[in-house]
Amino acid sequence: MRNTVLNYLLLPLFAGLSFSLSAAPATGAAPKEPVPMVSQVQAPSGMLNLNTADAPTLQKELNGIGKAKAEAIVAYRDANGPFASVDELLEIKGIGNALLERNRGKLVVE
Repeated sequence: MRNTVLNYLLLPLFAGLSFSLSAAPATGAAPKEPVPMVSQVQAPSGMLNLNTADAPTLQKELNGIGKAKAEAIVAYRDANGPFASVDELLEIKGIGNALLERNRGKLVVE
């Protein structure tokens, strides 16, 4: 009998305590202003800029471009300066007309 009375008295006490702890505001420092995420790799029109894109982005966004070709594009750009046109990709070994035409709509040179 005594255990039953204690259970009826202590159960609401512990339940109320756990509820108040879960409803308490967090004490961590929250950022005061949200920081917008801006991608400088992609051109504003949603196209990929050959002169600013890094190898992982090229690999992810372009069809038929793997890690080796993406790194070759970046290496060509580093060696020869910025691309003057999208057609300059044909100078890179392993990139032919078919691959260029498949990705032409996604690329821009700025």
